[in-house]
Amino acid sequence: MPNPLTSQQFVRLLDKRLREVSEGVFKDLPSMIDTIYRVLPSEGAFEEFYEVGSLPDVPEFNGKISYLSIAPGFYTKIEPKEYAGGTMFTRKLLDDKKYAVLDDRTAGLAESAHRTREKIGVRPFAYGFSAAFDYMQSEEGVALFSSAHTTKAGVSTSSGFSNAGTSAFNKTSVAATRLLMRKFRNDIGERIVIEPDTLIVPDNLADQAEEIAKTDKGLYSAEGTVNVQKGRFKIIPYLRLDDYSTTRWFMVDYKLMKRFLVWIDRIKPEPNNTIDFETFVVKHSVYFRTGNGHLNWRFGFGHNA
Repeated sequence: MPNPLTSQQFVRLLDKRLREVSEGVFKDLPSMIDTIYRVLPSEGAFEEFYEVGSLPDVPEFNGKISYLSIAPGFYTKIEPKEYAGGTMFTRKLLDDKKYAVLDDRTAGLAESAHRTREKIGVRPFAYGFSAAFDYMQSEEGVALFSSAHTTKAGVSTSSGFSNAGTSAFNKTSVAATRLLMRKFRNDIGERIVIEPDTLIVPDNLADQAEEIAKTDKGLYSAEGTVNVQKGRFKIIPYLRLDDYSTTRWFMVDYKLMKRFLVWIDRIKPEPNNTIDFETFVVKHSVYFRTGNGHLNWRFGFGHNA
C-alpha cells in the first residue's frame, strides 16, 4: 500500500512565515459530455443495442402479394469500466499545517473524476478513425469514421457508406462534406434524410469555422459573392481535440448525434472519506463506472486531415 503524505513531505506548510499558499487556482476545461452525448443511466454490467433494417420498395401487384424481407442490423455492446482513486494524509500533517490547503480532498477528487470523464468523452472523436474501441463491441467491426462501412442487406456499399476523409478544413471542403453527408444511404442502400448542421472542431480551427458559418459575403473573395454557408452550421469548439490533433474536424447532424452517440453512467462518481482507527491516516477516495459508444455512424463525417 502506498505511504500517506506526511509532515516531512510538506514541511513548508508547518511554517507560518510564508506570504501565500495557493491551491486549485486554475479552472478545468468546460464539460462537453451533455453537449455531445445522449446520457443513459444503467443498472447492469453492460448494455446491449440492436438495429433492424429497413423495408425495400413495394413491388407492382400482379395478382398476388409479394412479401418483403428485412435484413438484420448490427449488434452493439457497451461495457462500462471501473475507475477509482484516492489520497492519504497523516493526521499529524492535517493538524499541524498552518494554511487552508489540503482541507477538502473530496472536492479535489471530484474535480479529478470530472476531468477523467471528460477525457473519456473526447475519445470517440480523438480515436474515431480506429476500430480499437475502449468500451464497446461492434458487430460491424469498423471505425466510427470509416470508408469501409458495411451492411447485411447485400446491397452495394460503393456510394453513401463512407463517412471519412482527409480534407483540410476550408470553405470548399465544408461545402463538399455537407453534400456527401446528404447522400448517406441506409442499410438497403436507399437515400435518407441527413441534416448536417454542426461543425465540431479543435480550438485551433474555431475562428476559421466561425468565419465560414457567419461571414455574409465575400468570404476569401474580392468579388463579394454571397456566402451560402452562412447560418448553416452551429460551431462547437472542442478544446480537448487539440491535445490529439489541431487539424482533424467533424461535421454532424446534431439530433442524430445525440441519438446515436451514447454515454453510459453505471455508477456516477461516489466520494468516500474515512479515518484508519489504527494509524489515524485520513483517506479520501472516489469511484465510478462509465463508458461510451456509438449505435450508428450516420450522424457524422470526420476528416483526418
